[in-house]
Amino acid sequence: MRTLLRVTLDTDAGNRAILDGSLPKIIGQFIEKTKPEAAYFGPNGGQRSAMFVFDMQDSSQIPALAEPFFLKLGADIEIGPVMNLEDLQKGLAAVER
Repeated sequence: MRTLLRVTLDTDAGNRAILDGSLPKIIGQFIEKTKPEAAYFGPNGGQRSAMFVFDMQDSSQIPALAEPFFLKLGADIEIGPVMNLEDLQKGLAAVER
């Protein structure tokens, strides 16, 4: 299932991860595991943020994917299913009128 994961970093933990060089490694490991179709980075609510769109095979993957962000970056996480335009069109075509 196409899934969006938004990661919002704790400022102090993010600062430490940048200074000690661990931030690129944490993000790289996530990208290696999920092979996202899209990855975006920028501020969200005044904090460092990353958004990844990837195919999640099973909800049991959530702990393994989210815990590194929680444990190493003190991050807030939002995760849920999303659609691209083709998915939306297919879904709307199935709506009973």
